[in-house]
Amino acid sequence: MASCRRLLCWLLFSLLGSLGYYKTYGITVYSDNKRVTAREFEGAYLSCKHNVKKEIGARIEWKMIKGSTVSFVYLNGVFVGNFKGRAEILHSSIHLKNVTRKDSAKYRCEISAPTEQGQGTGEVEISLVVLVPPSAPVCEVPISALSGTVVELRCKESEGVPASKYRWYRNGAILPENTFFWSFRKEKISYTLNTTTGTLLFNPVSKNDTGEYYCEAHNQVGRPKRCPVKRMQVDDLNVSAIIASVVIVVLIMASCGLGVYYAQKKGYFSKRNSSMNNSSKYRVTESEKDFKHTKSFII
Repeated sequence: MASCRRLLCWLLFSLLGSLGYYKTYGITVYSDNKRVTAREFEGAYLSCKHNVKKEIGARIEWKMIKGSTVSFVYLNGVFVGNFKGRAEILHSSIHLKNVTRKDSAKYRCEISAPTEQGQGTGEVEISLVVLVPPSAPVCEVPISALSGTVVELRCKESEGVPASKYRWYRNGAILPENTFFWSFRKEKISYTLNTTTGTLLFNPVSKNDTGEYYCEAHNQVGRPKRCPVKRMQVDDLNVSAIIASVVIVVLIMASCGLGVYYAQKKGYFSKRNSSMNNSSKYRVTESEKDFKHTKSFII
């Protein structure tokens, strides 16, 4: 019988804890909603209730917790910091006006009051998530690509809360995430779309993938945002043009080699060397004459 009572007490305590009830020294503190969501620039209600009698009076404090940083929101009957003028206390609960993304945090409601056992305390934590619509994403689309290669298109935005999902459009038509849809069409489409990271991978890309692309970010908060349209041109590798270019380069190099060989055979380089030697001898003779003339003048 005693074990059954202990089990019932444990189950009751677990149930109260899951509902947000906390009891310490005769004070029970709980919240109607421990996870609050609100759109940016709208209001949010943080519920905090307790069982302290009105005639006894309870001391109420609110704190904001971000990571390891704890700061006061409501202390000694007044709001502090940037909560001044945009928050009001309703019994022990808080109504925040015009919330921003910076208000996303955990909030702790602490209640203290005298009890039969002494000073009693109790607390409850509420999580506030401020929903933010996506911003215009940044898209990376190559201007040109060669058929048969691997091409990746990227799309990203970082302001949306919750994190945005992505979809891609080509020539104004949405590209389905499930490529099975395209198996009923004649053209062969080979791509992988990741709606979480925003990447559109063609492996490989083909001429059929040529078109105008843009990406859209959405998170069910506000309107979806898109990036500017960008065109991707996919061309086949022109093997004939490459071979022709190589042949032309080889012919030019062969012509230069034949020209040098012909010049050597005709002795053009030998005549030029002989002419340079004669010119050098002439300069030496003139120098000697000038030297002799100067020497005789000094004497």
